Amino acid sequence: QVFPSQDPLDRADFNAVEYINTLFPTEQSLANIDEVVNKIRLKIRRLDDNIRTVVRGQTNVGQDGRQALEEAQKAIQQLFGKIKDIKDKAEKSEQMVKEITRDIKQLDHAKRHLTTSITTLNHLHMLAGGVDSLEAMTRRRQYGEVANLLQGVVNVLEHFNKYMGIPQIRQLSERVKAAQNELGQQILADFEEAFPSQGTKRPGGPSNVLRDACLVANVLDPRIKQEIIKKFIKQHLSEYLVLFQENQDVAWLDKIDRRYAWIKRQLVDYEEKYGRMFPQEWCMTERIAVEFCHVTRTELAKIMRTRAKEIEVKLLLFAIQRTTNFEGLLAKRFSGCTLADGTVKKPEVPPPSTNPFLEDETGTETDEIVIEKSDTDKPKKPKVPDNPFHGIVSKCFEPHLYVYIESQDKNLGELIDRFVADFKAQGPPKPNVDEGGAVLPSCADLFVYYKKCMVQCSQLSTGEPMIALTTIFQKYLREYAWKILSGNLPKTTSSSGGLTITSLLKEKEGSEVAKFTLEELCLICSILSTAEYCLATTQQLEEKLKEKVDASLVERINLTGEMDTFSIVISNSIQLLVQDLDAACDPALTAMSKMQWQNVEHVGDQSPYVTSVILHIKQNVPIIRDNLASTRKYFTQFCIKFANSFIPKFINHLFKCKPISMVGAEQLLLDTHSLKMVLLDLPSIGSQVVRKAPASYTKIVVKGMTRAEMILKVVMAPHEPPVVFVDNYIKLLADCSTDTFQKILDMKGLKRSEQSSMLDLFRQRLPAPPSGVENASSLSLSAPTPEQESSRIRKLEKLIKKRL
Repeated sequence: QVFPSQDPLDRADFNAVEYINTLFPTEQSLANIDEVVNKIRLKIRRLDDNIRTVVRGQTNVGQDGRQALEEAQKAIQQLFGKIKDIKDKAEKSEQMVKEITRDIKQLDHAKRHLTTSITTLNHLHMLAGGVDSLEAMTRRRQYGEVANLLQGVVNVLEHFNKYMGIPQIRQLSERVKAAQNELGQQILADFEEAFPSQGTKRPGGPSNVLRDACLVANVLDPRIKQEIIKKFIKQHLSEYLVLFQENQDVAWLDKIDRRYAWIKRQLVDYEEKYGRMFPQEWCMTERIAVEFCHVTRTELAKIMRTRAKEIEVKLLLFAIQRTTNFEGLLAKRFSGCTLADGTVKKPEVPPPSTNPFLEDETGTETDEIVIEKSDTDKPKKPKVPDNPFHGIVSKCFEPHLYVYIESQDKNLGELIDRFVADFKAQGPPKPNVDEGGAVLPSCADLFVYYKKCMVQCSQLSTGEPMIALTTIFQKYLREYAWKILSGNLPKTTSSSGGLTITSLLKEKEGSEVAKFTLEELCLICSILSTAEYCLATTQQLEEKLKEKVDASLVERINLTGEMDTFSIVISNSIQLLVQDLDAACDPALTAMSKMQWQNVEHVGDQSPYVTSVILHIKQNVPIIRDNLASTRKYFTQFCIKFANSFIPKFINHLFKCKPISMVGAEQLLLDTHSLKMVLLDLPSIGSQVVRKAPASYTKIVVKGMTRAEMILKVVMAPHEPPVVFVDNYIKLLADCSTDTFQKILDMKGLKRSEQSSMLDLFRQRLPAPPSGVENASSLSLSAPTPEQESSRIRKLEKLIKKRL
């Protein structure tokens, strides 16, 4: 990199053989070998000369280095001396400059002090003259001029704060304070005279003197301003306290509109008469309205405590509605800047919600609360609570909301009773195969009513009443689950116990075996779909309640128990469907176990019991699938539960088929394969649209039915020699249970003496149990891998094709 070179000899990966081949690519080029050798020798001599020169040049480097170091040290000493001379000269120059500028600095200080003195004297002159003028104007009540002058005097006086130790300055400051106190007392007296708080003298109208006095009050102590506002508002609302006393008829809740009409008239009257008297920044109109709200809340709370027994739900809701409308009107008219905290808090915008339970719920008209009834509309953002006056009056109704809660408890109880009566009168829903299982209409009605109650209550209060309402919701969600859903599930019966085996084998009579009719199957599916809808909507209801309630109460809202209840209803419904189909297949399996399999002479088509099982599956499964089209996951659960129930039962009946001949085992193997194919196709059986079965379901069917096939293969295998038979059993079934091996021997029809020797040999051939396992009889070998299972399936298919 330092000395770039194109010479091949300088390359890091130099290869002598390649270099020679480059110089002599052909045999003819060898004729120039002497010339090439001479060039290389010349280059070698040049390199030797260069190396020799460099080595000789380095002999004097040490001496030259020491000489250069000594010269550098001498140069540093000379430089240090020059720097010291420069520093000394700089100090002398600084001293000379200080002597030259000493007089100039004194002149600068004198100028600054003179300027400050002149400014202070001017301020003192202004202060003295201002104090004299202020005292004179105060005596003449010239408030207009006093307002401007007082502010100037106060500002000038601030410049003398550091001179308060001077008696004359302190005296002027005391005179200003005295003038302010006198002005405050004088203005309060003028307002008392214009607006007497007692007596029969009518309040005077607005005047320019009082208007200017308000401007002066802005400059005085804030307590003067607060006193003026307090006295004026108290005098202005004195008539209200008389008109709406507790013993007056108009004071009760049914005439609450008159209270709000009165304040509206008073505010209009104030704007006309006194609107220009008070400064705009005092917000007197809003202050009057806010004080009216505080007084009204106190008076309403007092009268409702006294007459609590007379409060009815309609009356309470009427009063709350009128009050919230009035609070909304205040929010439109005023900013809320005069409320207790003195500031208007900007509401926080909540993040966008994905809750499908959300709608634009809180719309209010003049007289009614408008409730949206569709829970399937496009989700909307919740409205931002931008009313600073919310609850300023309506808070007094909160202790009496128990009346509303009790009313909703009663209404929901009647609603549940009506649902029960309607269900009994109308009967189960009609089968609706085309559109899937229908959700019961009562479910939507219940949640629409819940939503209405939640919106109403959240407008009334977001505190404890919401918790009480949530408790009511929980109560009737459980009642709906047990009375409407679980209570109407069909009951299982044993009506098929008297059927004969012959009738079971008739394909046309398969429908007689089913315990549930078509209407009952549709009812179970409808109840399952309804429970699934209730489960999802209850979760959304819980989220919505948590959004509505105060943040401190969110942890007390928990509908998990109710969601678990609906999950139980779903599980029971699926179990009923499984039991029904399972019971319909029982007689066919019983017929299979009672057949004389040792007498079967040839392998034919599938046996009648298989045809019967397939017929029941084809009758029930399409109905269930179509009615659960909207809840595919629960149909998949049904298929899985049925497979988990039917396959072990089939294997147990298979063990009852004894003894079995070779031909009988082949026929059973064919039947087992037919059932396996039907079970694998179970989720889409009878459907025009063929869907791939879920992997979880397919795995269960393949594993269970492959075990049944392996059992039959072991039965078909010769039991001589015994060692081969036992090893073949362990390899195919991977089951170390002696009970299972005993059942296999019974199926083969071996005698007890032969079985005893076989069992002894089986115990000897068992693999050693792993450490930590005490009970070897319960040990099972590891499950076969998918490759082994697929290999066995291929062998089984070849066997069946060969037999056919």
